[in-house]
Amino acid sequence: MRSAFIDELAAQAALDSRIALVVGDLGFSVVEPFADRFPDRFVNSGVAEQNMMGLAAGMASEGYHPFVYSIANFPVFRCAEQIRNDVEYHDLPVTIVAVGGGLAYGNLGYSHHAVQDYGFMRMLPSMLIAAPGDPMEVRACVRYLARHPQPSYLRLGKAGEACLHGDVPEVTPGRWIKIVGGDGTNTFLTTGATLPLAREWLDHQDYQGWALHSLPLWGMRTKALQAAQAVAWKRVISVEDHLQDAGFGSWLLESCLPLAGRPAIEIRGLSSEIFGKVGTQSRLNALGGLK
Repeated sequence: MRSAFIDELAAQAALDSRIALVVGDLGFSVVEPFADRFPDRFVNSGVAEQNMMGLAAGMASEGYHPFVYSIANFPVFRCAEQIRNDVEYHDLPVTIVAVGGGLAYGNLGYSHHAVQDYGFMRMLPSMLIAAPGDPMEVRACVRYLARHPQPSYLRLGKAGEACLHGDVPEVTPGRWIKIVGGDGTNTFLTTGATLPLAREWLDHQDYQGWALHSLPLWGMRTKALQAAQAVAWKRVISVEDHLQDAGFGSWLLESCLPLAGRPAIEIRGLSSEIFGKVGTQSRLNALGGLK
């Protein structure tokens, strides 16, 4: 996902001189294609994340669309006040890019686990969450955000994610993307890097005939679009590499409260068992209930 992101960002920057990339002294071996091509729009802010976010807000107020890139929790919780007060409150076109969402950096310990980020970001009314499920959805999300600058949070996996789309799909905030049609009765609905995992589950005999959908663009402003899509299904299982509490599944349940029980919605996310644990992404996902 990282390589798809930087390649697509450079392509969009060639079309739009407002696009800039701000990093917190990391990402090297990934960000060079942008830095070398657009050195006047590449800023290494150093290991000072709050200042990095304030800098990005200032650039946005002067007409730029900065993409602020860092690992997992660092551009989110270290910068929570700057995101809330500087970016969100002033409705500035800053895209916060978190690489290694979920437990992608599981071996580096809890400081690098991004498992509460949806809970924070979805509480900000203007924030659009972009959580692509594969490299093609990464490109689709970057293209959408480039065309619609706004407060946004782009949550990426790390590397090596399976590609489920043959081409770059069209993405619209709040609209589900069909991956597998199924028999029209039950569906998985994923956001983020759990899309390939849910695709594997369809091969299990318990899920024969199930459909699979992805929702890469969502947030507080798109909750009203969910009930009309969900009501077509008898059962929906939401899938996310985030804590079950306050994440994507909770957002979906809240969105579908007017439906009074149809569909039946099950949240499949991470349990608190992963707190403080160190291990590979697959091992920690399994420990947390994603297996």
